[in-house]
Amino acid sequence: MVRMDITPYVDTLRRDLVAAAEAGSDDLKQAAERLAYALDPSARLALMEAISHAAAEITAELPEGSVDVRLVGRELDFVVEMAPPSPVPAPPPPPAPPVPDEDDGDLARITLRIPEAVKARAEEKAAAAGQSLNTWMVGVVRAATNEHAINIDVDLSSIPFVGYDPFAANRKQGNPRRMTGWL
Repeated sequence: MVRMDITPYVDTLRRDLVAAAEAGSDDLKQAAERLAYALDPSARLALMEAISHAAAEITAELPEGSVDVRLVGRELDFVVEMAPPSPVPAPPPPPAPPVPDEDDGDLARITLRIPEAVKARAEEKAAAAGQSLNTWMVGVVRAATNEHAINIDVDLSSIPFVGYDPFAANRKQGNPRRMTGWL
């Protein structure tokens, strides 16, 4: 925020008006001084309007953000607000190498019933990995059943989340701040 005192500019106008009357009679000089003091509020208002108009034009030219002019007592405050830079999205992860088909013997077919929303998210994850849904799910099951797999169950309810709460969508379920899964 930048503060601007317009009093010196109004005083300059007053001095210029009185100086212009110097060539005239004493009555003209006194009238000019009285007129200069009477014009003080109008001169201030005219300057503020011109500055506000300039700020509006600057705002219109900015790609984002704004310039505001605020009156504080007899001074003007300039408030420049710039939009925060939009975060650059991380590049998508490279496609995972195809999961090698282990020779586990014959293939088995199963029927899996899951909520439609979970299926949609699984399809998105599979597409992001450059795999079919079936291949991606085989990889997930293979990782979870690996002899070195670790099943985690962490309660994060004591951690305060400021801004984005990654667990907000799970508030309807048991413990809304619990993370479970396989590593």
